[in-house]
Amino acid sequence: MTHAHAAVWFLVGLLFGQVAVAAGIRVRDDAGLEVFLDAPARRVVALAPHIVENAFAVGAGPFLVGAVEYSDYPAEARKLPRVGNHASFSAEAVLRLQPDLVLAWRSSSADDRLQKLRDLGIPVYLSEPRSLEDIGREMERIARLTGSAGTEGGAWQAFSARLDALRVRYGQRPPVSVFYQIWNEPLQTVNDEHIISDVIRLCGGRNIFAGQPVLAPRVGVESVLRANPQVILASGMAGERPEWLDDWQRWPELRAVQTGQIYVLHPDTMHRHSPRILQGAETVCQHLETARRAYGTVASDRE
Repeated sequence: MTHAHAAVWFLVGLLFGQVAVAAGIRVRDDAGLEVFLDAPARRVVALAPHIVENAFAVGAGPFLVGAVEYSDYPAEARKLPRVGNHASFSAEAVLRLQPDLVLAWRSSSADDRLQKLRDLGIPVYLSEPRSLEDIGREMERIARLTGSAGTEGGAWQAFSARLDALRVRYGQRPPVSVFYQIWNEPLQTVNDEHIISDVIRLCGGRNIFAGQPVLAPRVGVESVLRANPQVILASGMAGERPEWLDDWQRWPELRAVQTGQIYVLHPDTMHRHSPRILQGAETVCQHLETARRAYGTVASDRE
């Protein structure tokens, strides 16, 4: 082979190498940042329980090598090594697992540690679903980043179909005003940008604090009394009915108290941005239908 031919083949090889690198895997995360991988990730650390659930949902569970506290679903997730919690994970513990991808929660307060991982060349994907549709999009992105079986689309297509069915059934129902209580001291709720509010809207509900400027605002009892919601929803610890929920009985003038429209929801099916949130949504929709019957805004035989 002449030097000229060798040079040509070298350039061809270099060109194909550049094309392969350029192809890679590119996704844009929920912070609007591009995440690039040369090849599908095979060692993934997930820094939020909902991200762990989404990874397993699309078949990427076998590629998880680390997680944070409360990553307990599905059962296999409980066996993963822990690196801390979503807000105070150990960067050193993450590095010891030698990940080629880190999936993190954008709302965590660990920006400095995430930047440390980036500085060391570890790709970081930031998750922050604000709508139910965002969950499906995140599932698709995780599937692409890991080259998992979920890349075929079955998992998020099933999620989208279930979501669409709920929207068709409940989206045009008569509106019901709702107060969603996260905690009692301080009294805390969600605004319209929170995914919980999207669940309420899906079921034909109206969040009485939708217009608040903060994602999870603190509010006063007086504000709730003025809004006089038809339904009060709350989530306790591990699905148990919180004692503080009965405090609303002090105000019998509240419509929700008068009609008994106060309900407890399991936090794992409402506060986790994963496919299980549709279980919570179905429950919310059923509660709002019960409220419509109580207020006479729906025929008693409506299912």
